Amino acid sequence: MKLYSLSVLYKGEAKVVLLKAAYDVSSFSFFQRSSVQEFMTFTSQLIVERSSKGTRASVKEQDYLCHVYVRNDSLAGVVIADNEYPSRVAFTLLEKVLDEFSKQVDRIDWPVGSPATVHYPALDGHLSRYQNPREADPMTKVQAELDETKIILHNTMESLLERGEKLDDLVSKSEVLGTQSKAFYKTARKQNSCCAIM
Repeated sequence: MKLYSLSVLYKGEAKVVLLKAAYDVSSFSFFQRSSVQEFMTFTSQLIVERSSKGTRASVKEQDYLCHVYVRNDSLAGVVIADNEYPSRVAFTLLEKVLDEFSKQVDRIDWPVGSPATVHYPALDGHLSRYQNPREADPMTKVQAELDETKIILHNTMESLLERGEKLDDLVSKSEVLGTQSKAFYKTARKQNSCCAIM
């Protein structure tokens, strides 16, 4: 699970403006990083441009998922992640970032802003913190703990069933042993009684 890009954009009437972005392109080769980053910026702008206000969507492109959230006030966010990254966590991140951004950056600056002029330093921190969705999102953490408990419980049930089967074998063996013991006892008694008469 990996997050590659987290962007905040403004969907204007004429064009989409990139306000702030954070990237993690460390998994790409050094010589590809700038091209990959440019492509992510282009993709983010294109997705926001083609999305209507007040919508959330996930767009699949090869091995990547682009999660977009365009608010009614034209503020938009895009997360680019791999296919394994949970959509619910991505949209939670987008909602949190857009809420914080709208409180910290004046609405007047949105249509004319750029990554150089907009001051919102928390974006890089959000990108790094949400790399591990289990740690960043409480619901995902609880779900992971439930899954682990379910696996442990399933293994415990299997071992109980195995133990139950072994106990059944012992019980059946003890019943057989009981019958054999009775036969041995009777035979031994006959032998002993035979010897006592002499």
